[in-house]
Order: sequence, then C-alpha cells, then structure tokens
Amino acid sequence: MAWRQNHKEITLGVHDDLVEEVDAVVKKLKTTRSEFTRKALQQAIITIKERELERKHREGYRKHPVTKDEFRIWEKEQKWGDE
Repeated sequence: MAWRQNHKEITLGVHDDLVEEVDAVVKKLKTTRSEFTRKALQQAIITIKERELERKHREGYRKHPVTKDEFRIWEKEQKWGDE
C-alpha cells in the first residue's frame, strides 16, 4: 500500500464500548481497525472542509445578497424540457 511508504503511527485512547462497535463494523466490512480509522479520519477532514466552504458561501451571500434581476440574463437559456 502506498500509505505505508510515508506514514506515522498514532495511539488513540478510546472507550471500550466504542472499540466494540468499531470491531463489529470492521468485521462486517472485512477490513481492519487501522483502515477503518484512516478512512473515518479522511472523511471527517472532508466534512470539516465542506462545512467551512458552505460557511464561506453563506457569508458571501449574506454580505452580497442576490439581486432581483441578477440572473435574468440567463432566463432565455433555461431549458425545462416542457417545450
């Protein structure tokens, strides 16, 4: 695996009940704790980045709201499939 070429090991403190849940999931998915944890961490980072982009997007529209006629120029370009 490519990740093994340049990786660091970390130690996590995890409650017993969470370990049991993880073990049940990894068994069902036929994977390992390490692989499951790597993927979970990657997904958590993606989620955090998406939330930050969404926050910036909302903030941008709050600072610069859409005007009534902002998209009027595109109305003739729209195809709704009912014509």
